[in-house]
Amino acid sequence: MQTDRLEIRVTGFGGQGVILTGYILGRAAALFRDQHAVLAQTYGPEARGSACRADLIVSPNPIDYPQVARPNILIALSQDGYTTHKKSIEADGMILYDEELVRPDMDSPVFHASIPATRFAKEVGHKIMANIVMLGFCTALTNLATAESMEKAVSGSVPKGTEPKNLNAFRKGYEYGQQWLESHMKGNGHKTSPYLRK
Repeated sequence: MQTDRLEIRVTGFGGQGVILTGYILGRAAALFRDQHAVLAQTYGPEARGSACRADLIVSPNPIDYPQVARPNILIALSQDGYTTHKKSIEADGMILYDEELVRPDMDSPVFHASIPATRFAKEVGHKIMANIVMLGFCTALTNLATAESMEKAVSGSVPKGTEPKNLNAFRKGYEYGQQWLESHMKGNGHKTSPYLRK
């Protein structure tokens, strides 16, 4: 972890597993890394298709103020979510997004990284697992949790019987993230972030 308090915002629309994504991230940090975690969720009046957001705070210390004010990491699974929240990220933060669903602001000074999460999810089973692919990508690029602890959190959070497919989705995202990170580190002049795994 780069700071004592890490704030993560996951955004998208209902039906994409936004809240589940935040829950799994918090579960991995709290149960397998002995961190404190607080999750808050916001969604529109319609469960499916409306704007949805999960705000997660992770810290090695008790969390006295459980509100995300200036996220360090934004995970964007929809264009509306990205557009709405991209300016809320701190200047040296990072934005992870599904490159098939989000058109990024190329002039943004914030570090961006993308993955074809929806396409990968379809390849391993179903597009509904794009959030799990994104979790793998996030795990590879950050120090939030180890791959092992995140896999345990995924297995303990998804519906029974779907664990193998969800773990395949996670590993697909994780492997892509490792390759992305290796390629990025070889380049010169790229934007970076203190939250990026070294």
